[in-house]
Amino acid sequence: MILQKEFSLTRRGRGFHLVTEEVVRHLPPLPKTGVLHLFIKHTSAALSVNENADPDVPADLNAIFDRLVREREPYYTHNCEGDDDMPAHAKVAIVGSSLTIPVTDGRLNMGIWQGIYLCEFRNRASGRRVVATVMGDN
Repeated sequence: MILQKEFSLTRRGRGFHLVTEEVVRHLPPLPKTGVLHLFIKHTSAALSVNENADPDVPADLNAIFDRLVREREPYYTHNCEGDDDMPAHAKVAIVGSSLTIPVTDGRLNMGIWQGIYLCEFRNRASGRRVVATVMGDN
């Protein structure tokens, strides 16, 4: 069985946003055993699995990435869409555009402290499109 669905995530500002429940609401029925592949169709936002319990984690991740890839560096040549544009592309190159999560007994098989994050690297982003592909056996 292979099912695929494309959906939009709620528009959010810059930062790391826990979106596990929103993603699950958009998914087709999950198989008994299989995998979920998520792909974000953008070059300035990413998807990540990370700590879902402590509310300090998203703020800390944002601070780390803003220090790791700074805005307005003099060596950037791609800067026609604002100060946050090239840094957003670099951050996506570090984090990645896709996730693969196992499905067991019809549910995402993640650790108790894991959640799916939208990593939004632009100050004024539009709604982000995600392609979910479910593969498995019922």
